[in-house]
Amino acid sequence: MHAAARTRLKPKDIRAELPALLHLAIPLIAGELGWMAMSVVDTIMVGRLPNSAVSMAAAALSQVLFNTLTFGIGGVLLGLDTVISQAFGAKELHQANGWLLHGLVLAVALAAALSAILVLTPTMLLHLPVDRSVLTLAAPALRGLTYGALPLLLYFALRRYLQAANHGRSIAFALISANIINASGDWLLMYGHRFHLGGLTLAIPAFGVLGSAWSTSFSRLYLMAVLLIAIILADRRHSYGLRKVVSHATSRRIEFQHLRKLFLLGAPAGAQIFVEIAIFALVTTLIATFGPAPLAGHEVALQCASTTFMVPFAISSATAVRVGHAIGRVRAGFGTLNEVAAAGWTGILAGATVMLVASVIFLAIPARIAHIFTPNPVVIAAAVPLLLVAAGFQFVDGIQITATGALRGVGNTTAPFWTQLICFWAVGMPLGALLGFHYKLGAVGLWWGLLFALGGAAVVLLYFWRRTAKTLVVKAAA
Repeated sequence: MHAAARTRLKPKDIRAELPALLHLAIPLIAGELGWMAMSVVDTIMVGRLPNSAVSMAAAALSQVLFNTLTFGIGGVLLGLDTVISQAFGAKELHQANGWLLHGLVLAVALAAALSAILVLTPTMLLHLPVDRSVLTLAAPALRGLTYGALPLLLYFALRRYLQAANHGRSIAFALISANIINASGDWLLMYGHRFHLGGLTLAIPAFGVLGSAWSTSFSRLYLMAVLLIAIILADRRHSYGLRKVVSHATSRRIEFQHLRKLFLLGAPAGAQIFVEIAIFALVTTLIATFGPAPLAGHEVALQCASTTFMVPFAISSATAVRVGHAIGRVRAGFGTLNEVAAAGWTGILAGATVMLVASVIFLAIPARIAHIFTPNPVVIAAAVPLLLVAAGFQFVDGIQITATGALRGVGNTTAPFWTQLICFWAVGMPLGALLGFHYKLGAVGLWWGLLFALGGAAVVLLYFWRRTAKTLVVKAAA
């Protein structure tokens, strides 16, 4: 490995890295927005049901509980970002293929554990101190979402491989086209229809929120199938050697130590996601005690904040891959540590810039944004103050998630976990509860707690990455 001659990064290092980052990130952004669009469309269509505040509240409760468990447990598969991207960076395709195989096996095991938990969750949900009309809709919807757990986790594993191999367009196509499947299923199953075929009449009852959950599960099965086909086609086109792994018994042998390594690497990443999503789940549950209208307004604001978050989240994934590729090149002897640092800083700057724009939009037109989801004036009035708080944490949210991606690329998944745990649960949640309940600020007070938690996480993770990057650049100059 040859060392870099300079001792610190310069703007030209960022400019040199930016095109490669955007080449990978743009398809991933399109894909993540496509992913989020499914949830947004669900919310918009649920918002047109009779008694929309109750329906939107039920959808919010079922989705946030499902997402907390699924993304927390499935987040273990994020460890694949590190090992597969570093293998591709070092041009060690056999290792990349082996990690994919182990990732798929781990996904099945995690899905089995997840499904066992989800089967019991609807019964537990009915004991929450929440409006009964909301719970009677939320419990069956959560059962409907459970059918999509296994294909969703398999999708997670397949996606890690495709994005590490720079096939972001396949991911984007899968997610965007899945929206057509999901929207069609929503229309067909939520509202009820009668079709006349010759002398026959086919009647489909209106399943409401439950129909939306079924449609979501089917669209996730579609996502998994499309990515599987995309990997098969990519292997034929680029000769990655996956067919040899499948056809030879020795190559497809599962090693326990590899599963253990993958689990230990990914567990902190999954725990970090669980910590962050769980705080939103708890906030959702607490807001549910205020009644259907505040919960529906929370759902609108959360959908908006989650949508903008998808952009830096995609940039974070691309950053992890770019940092991993750079590490792999260093390991193989044809890269520099300076390139690793440049990849991380470029991703962080890109994520922060995008979210600064999102802040301005939320501040400028909050009521118009809320009206997209529902014409109900009560829900809009509940959503607007939350959108204004969300405007405050867009910028720091962009920093914390892209710094997490940069750290994951070098294999550091523990610092983000402990940071999120402390900032959200030791700072954000107590402060939010104090403002929301003691000072009677309600949902807005709980959201202020989220703002302080995200701000603290951004500062701490930025410090960790700055220290890591400084170490890399100093080593490069040695």
